[in-house]
Amino acid sequence: MNQAEVGKLISQMRFKVQPKPWLLVSKESLNRGMRGQLLATRKSVTALIKDERVEFTYGRGVVAREYTERLLQEAVAHGDKHIPTMDLASWWLTDKSLVHKLFKVLVPRFQDMSCSYTRMLKAPMVYKPEGGPIEGKDRVVLELRGNPFPPLFYSNTEPNRAHIHNVLLNEARREARLQKEYNLNQGAK
Repeated sequence: MNQAEVGKLISQMRFKVQPKPWLLVSKESLNRGMRGQLLATRKSVTALIKDERVEFTYGRGVVAREYTERLLQEAVAHGDKHIPTMDLASWWLTDKSLVHKLFKVLVPRFQDMSCSYTRMLKAPMVYKPEGGPIEGKDRVVLELRGNPFPPLFYSNTEPNRAHIHNVLLNEARREARLQKEYNLNQGAK
């Protein structure tokens, strides 16, 4: 069936067909499915390489971290002379100046690193103006290691006496001290 025959069928329809969609939708909402998810992740990876510290929802942060780690791993392993790595970098980074940053700034920084290239920290909760946290909006801060920004403090590195392992360790120390005092008192008698 060619285009002319399709045109005849449309004019015979019993209901009116709008020439434009009646609902205005954004470009992102039209890009659904795996391709749309990849395009959204591509924006996140580009933002992370560009800004070196970005805040995301938890799900988007995890996915962006995985793809960024892989991109950095390939760049460190193969360098800018490897054509598949250059193709990978030029697809994931929408701003072409970031490809230069990837190979000239980030690869030398991460070349001798044995741990992950990114760090993900839980961000503070977002509160409604009338009070109480917004449900379902767990936020994370995703950053590249060695970025020029002031360090974020991770609260679990500071000692907290209420954690179970610290309570147990304090109790064991107290019992050892009491046992030592008891042994000294028994030896003095």
